Amino acid sequence: MSEQIKDHDAQPVELAGSIWFRSGQQNWGNQKRMALLASIGTEGSITAAAKKIGLSYKAAWDAVDTMNNLAGEPLVLRTTGGRRGGGASLTTRAQELIRVYALLHAEHERFMARLATVNDQASHNLELIQHMMIDTSARNKLTGVIRQIKPGAVNDEITLDLNGDTHIVASITSESVQSLGLEPGKRALAFIKASSVLIGRAGGNTRLSARNQLPGKINRITEGAVNTEVCIELPTGHVIAAVITKESQTTMGLETDQEAYAIFKASSVMLGVLD
Repeated sequence: MSEQIKDHDAQPVELAGSIWFRSGQQNWGNQKRMALLASIGTEGSITAAAKKIGLSYKAAWDAVDTMNNLAGEPLVLRTTGGRRGGGASLTTRAQELIRVYALLHAEHERFMARLATVNDQASHNLELIQHMMIDTSARNKLTGVIRQIKPGAVNDEITLDLNGDTHIVASITSESVQSLGLEPGKRALAFIKASSVLIGRAGGNTRLSARNQLPGKINRITEGAVNTEVCIELPTGHVIAAVITKESQTTMGLETDQEAYAIFKASSVMLGVLD
């Protein structure tokens, strides 16, 4: 495990960031959506613009609908007729947004270049700080590198290496894989709710269909009035928490230092990226 960590720490950490437009509590204008707007302006078609920036037609239209709705007025208009049989055009507000975003992005790039000087002094801690700043309701937050992606008719199966020989499998829609820009070698975050994790005793003969069955040892049990939180430490040092009923804890005879499995379905794993 230590060699794996050292190899990763030896890689340079790059500072990066992005800017976006917000309406109330919702972010609706980010770098990719601004690129989509600009491409619609030059291509005159949502289909061509989506292809140019690597989005599916549906994802592009979903983004356009979101921007139109949250901007409070249309940014993209459908056009009909003409030699091409119709297309799309930008409103004056959309063109203004693109110009403003370009100015802000240029200033942001200059700021990030100055901020990058910190990298020489604290590169080994920057990524960890970045991960720790993420707040989610999921009890389990893990980081790893995508090993492979198996395409499916609707969902894709993503294998995420946590460390050494330990990996987890997630099943998410192909559209999500595309919108997140997932690909082998890219770092990603995995989120698993404690209520989605089952506990299995080592040595049992029960067969389960759950894709993820990670062996470890119980290192902490926290009892509540109705439920109990059981934390399993994996050989890699990762800890996965599960919430089960007190009745299940008693029936299984769970105690600290026992060998056990953290079990959860691939569909219970949510993935996220930081760029």
